[in-house]
Amino acid sequence: MDVVRTAVSVLGARDAEASDSSPEADLRKSVRLFAALPAAIAYDQRRRWGGDPIEPREDLDYSRNFLWMTFGEEPDEVVARAFDVSMILYAEHSFNASTFTARVITSTLSDLYSAVVGAIGALKGPLHGGANEAVLHIFDEIGSAENVSAWLDTALAEKRKIMGFGHRVYKRGDSRVPTMKAALDTLVAHYDRPDVAALYDALESEFVARKGIYPNLDYPSGPAYSLIGFDTLTFTPLFVAARVVGWTSHIMEQQASNALIRPLSAYNGP
Repeated sequence: MDVVRTAVSVLGARDAEASDSSPEADLRKSVRLFAALPAAIAYDQRRRWGGDPIEPREDLDYSRNFLWMTFGEEPDEVVARAFDVSMILYAEHSFNASTFTARVITSTLSDLYSAVVGAIGALKGPLHGGANEAVLHIFDEIGSAENVSAWLDTALAEKRKIMGFGHRVYKRGDSRVPTMKAALDTLVAHYDRPDVAALYDALESEFVARKGIYPNLDYPSGPAYSLIGFDTLTFTPLFVAARVVGWTSHIMEQQASNALIRPLSAYNGP
């Protein structure tokens, strides 16, 4: 996430239109970010592997190009479709913390790149975008389905927050989860990994039974990205690549009818 944050900052510093906040210029900048982020994220994973960047191809669509630039081979249809579904589901989600951050920054009449960099900073936190990475860490910790009950006993006794469950808006289940879970199921079948499905189902069933708290989108997307071959460190940057569509849409909407966002606080003290 530090690399992605810095990449957006560099793109802004090199953009001659950076200070032009007209609707036309902001739309062009938004499209350029949407186009450039997959290359930056793909190369960051390849860089950690000691690989060179891979040029995008004109004959591949967005998701297939993203996977091509990351792994250097054309993805199977099942993989490309599952990845596409995840990008669509992450693209926009109302006034979440990162989107609100982007709108607050925009309300000061700062530029689009600054607003997106701020949004990335908000998304980096494990209570927001970093949750999909945390889900994989939990899966790695548990190991297999038969370990779920004992692991959950310990985690709850230690009052640990179980990432991938719960949502500030969706109290009876995230409406995006069934679609992403169906995509995960296709990947489990494609890669022949029933162990992943068993662990997923066991943890969900046990946690919902004990706490009545349901999965959010990060719960199925974490194992899906892992099966595709992304490093855990890449999961939240993938979220950025998708959500930049929502962020920049909100930024342009804020610009179109702006008022400085300045909440008041109630002082209670000496």
